[in-house]
Amino acid sequence: MSIGLIALLDDVAALAKVAAASLDDIVGQAAKAGAKAAGVVIDDAAVTPRYVVGFAAERELPIVSKIAMGSLRNKLLILLPAALALGLLAPWAITPLLMLGGAYLCYEGTEKVYEALFPHHAHAHEAQLPTAAVTAQTVEDEKVAGAIKTDFILSAEIMAITLAAVPEGGLLTKALVLAVVAGGITAAVYGTVALIVKADDLGVRLAKSGSGVIRAIGRGLVLGMPVFLKLLSVIGTAAMIWVGGGIIVHGLEEYGLPAIGHAIHHAAEVVGHALAPIGGAAEWTVSAAGSGGVGVVVGAALIPITGLVLAPIWKWASGLRTDKRPWLNR
Repeated sequence: MSIGLIALLDDVAALAKVAAASLDDIVGQAAKAGAKAAGVVIDDAAVTPRYVVGFAAERELPIVSKIAMGSLRNKLLILLPAALALGLLAPWAITPLLMLGGAYLCYEGTEKVYEALFPHHAHAHEAQLPTAAVTAQTVEDEKVAGAIKTDFILSAEIMAITLAAVPEGGLLTKALVLAVVAGGITAAVYGTVALIVKADDLGVRLAKSGSGVIRAIGRGLVLGMPVFLKLLSVIGTAAMIWVGGGIIVHGLEEYGLPAIGHAIHHAAEVVGHALAPIGGAAEWTVSAAGSGGVGVVVGAALIPITGLVLAPIWKWASGLRTDKRPWLNR
C-alpha cells in the first residue's frame, strides 16, 4: 500500500515537473516572439495616443481603457483563432490578408499627411466619405472605433510574427504562446499610453507641491507634454505608413517580387557600413524610410480610389440597407 502511494506521488511529481517545464517553455517562446514583434509594438504605442489628443482630461483614461479592451478582444477572440485556423487550413491566405491590412495602414497614414499638407483638398475628399451627426459622444465613439480598427491591423501583424516565430509544436502550445503575447503586449502598450496621456496631470500635481526641483519637473511636464503629444502624433502617423509599407514589401517578397525589398536592404547596408559608429541605427532609419516611401506611394494611390470608387459603393450599400429597413429613417 505504502509502495503504491509512493509510486503515485512519484508520478505526480514527474507530471508536475513536465508541466512546469512546459510552462517555462511557453513563457520563453512568448518572450522571444514578443521581442521579434517589438518594432510593431513600438509603432502601436506611438499610434494610439493621437486618438486621445483633444479630449477632456477625465475622458482620457476611459478612452484608453475602451481601446485596450477592444484590442484584447481582437487578439484573443478573432486574431488568435483565425491565425491558428489559417495556419492549419489556409496558410496561403495569411500573406494577402496581411497585405490588405498594410494597404489600409498606408491609406490611413498618407491621408493624414495629405490632410496636413493640403487641408482644403483634404476637406473636399472627406466630404465624399460617409458622415454622421456630430456630438461629443459620436466623436469619442468614432475615435475609439478608428483606434481599434487601426490596432486590429497592427495586432494582426504582431500575431502573425508571433506565429511565425513559434517553432513547430502542438496546437495548444501555439495557442498559449499567442495568448501570452497578446495579453502581455496589450498590457505593455496601453499601460504606456495611459502613462503618456496622464503625464501632464502628474506635472500639475508636482508643480503645486514639493521642493523646488520637484516643482520644476512638474512645470517641465506641463509645458512639455503638449509638444511631446504632437510629436508622438507625427511619429504615430509615420509609423502607420512605414509599417504598412513594410508589410507590402515583405508580401511582395513572398510572391517572388523581391526587387524593392532587396534595394531597401542594400541601401541600408551601404549606409550602415558608411556610418559604422551608428551603423545599426543608420540601417534601421534607411529601412524605415524605404518602407515609408513604399507606404506613401500605396497610400497616395488609394486616396483617389477610396474617394471615387470605394466611398460611393459604401454609400450606395448603406443606402440600400436603409431602404430595406425603413424604420431606421423614422
